[in-house]
Amino acid sequence: MRRKRWRAPWIAPEWDLQVIEYKFSKLLAAIAALGLAGGPVALQAQAANPLNIPDDVALLGEGDPNVRTATAVVNGSVITGTDIEQRVALLLGASGNQLTPEQLQAARMQILRNLIDETLQIQAATAQEMPVTEQEVEAQYAEIAQRNGQSVEGMDKALTAMGSSPASLKRQLRAEIAWQRLLSRNIAPFINVSREEVTDVLARMEADRGTVEYRIGEIFLSATPANREAVLQNAQRIVEQLQRGADFSVYARQFSEASTAAAGGDLGFVRLDTLPTEMATVARDMEPGQLVGPFEIPGGFEILYLIDRRQVGMPDPRNAILSLKQISIAFAPGTTEAQAAARVEQFNTAIQGMRGCGDAERVASEIGAEVVTNNGMRVAQLPEQLQPTILGLQVGQSTPPFGSLEDGVRVLLLCGRDDPQTEGGPNFDRIMNQIEDDRIAKRAQRYLRDLRNDAYIEYN
Repeated sequence: MRRKRWRAPWIAPEWDLQVIEYKFSKLLAAIAALGLAGGPVALQAQAANPLNIPDDVALLGEGDPNVRTATAVVNGSVITGTDIEQRVALLLGASGNQLTPEQLQAARMQILRNLIDETLQIQAATAQEMPVTEQEVEAQYAEIAQRNGQSVEGMDKALTAMGSSPASLKRQLRAEIAWQRLLSRNIAPFINVSREEVTDVLARMEADRGTVEYRIGEIFLSATPANREAVLQNAQRIVEQLQRGADFSVYARQFSEASTAAAGGDLGFVRLDTLPTEMATVARDMEPGQLVGPFEIPGGFEILYLIDRRQVGMPDPRNAILSLKQISIAFAPGTTEAQAAARVEQFNTAIQGMRGCGDAERVASEIGAEVVTNNGMRVAQLPEQLQPTILGLQVGQSTPPFGSLEDGVRVLLLCGRDDPQTEGGPNFDRIMNQIEDDRIAKRAQRYLRDLRNDAYIEYN
């Protein structure tokens, strides 16, 4: 057995001001509708209606939860309408104020649920004498500001300008720190992964050397026959926002009901034969950066995003180190399209007549171009559209011209490439950590469910 000090990856490294909400950010679609799942035909009478609820339900009174004021008291702690509206303000700022009244209502209900969970996490840590101090929250807040290239004061102003407040973000930070401590004390120490388990995984990975693995992001929304259409519509609205540039990991944390939600929907690198048939069929034809969905699988709907693809145990050509020269021309303000086209034609002709990297400066001087040299860039650091072209070049060859009237036109000239070495195989500690983190995440879900079940919650 091996024991490690576990630290939850509770804040994503890609924080920026557009995804400052983390869990509750740019929502456009709502929550999968509630319903009871049906069961096998052999147990139809019991499984399809496990609570024996009559088919002809008649509601006594006018209790519509959607028209109540979205505030609550959780074990004596008050969640105010201001708490909710400040997070809604973050949401509106991130989505460009494009939410319909129905979407806003769904957002408020989801945000209230998030705030209830946060309150339970903070209360549980305090009850177990692990309270989070103001200094810890302020330190984490300052770190987030620094990651965004902001001062603390600048972060304060940005949040206030959205109609939110620093207190709203700090409340979530407090809950996340508290939850990490609870898991570190109550769950992580009791997770055991044997060396034999890791060795078996490593042996299977070695046997799979050379096979293709897919790094997939997923958003799963559960559905039943009763709410299938509503869930599908919500999933379609989520996809619309993702296609407009919304952050996939933020949406996955907010909406996905899969165990990968805490990791931003990231499944990690997996083989297709380990996935459900429906998911494997879709992923097989995807290219990195592609989004597909929603499509139906048993139990609900999936949205997939292919983050990356690789061959197990083989070097990734995108890790090659390049020696490049960028040759570029700019256009003066007021340049017409016709003038720019003539200039680009001259530029292209000069590039095609160039005799390798040693000739770059002379050609650039003749046509009034600029040369910039970079001798340490990885292929993966280039825009995705350029990577296949660069990988197909021989030393001394250049890419086709690319750019625009506003940004100028340029080519990249390949002057050298150091190909990556064959990888030494999967890392024992990394596999151990992956297994442990997966088990911790699953138990954490049950832990939070138990906190909810034991809570006294009053809605106003």
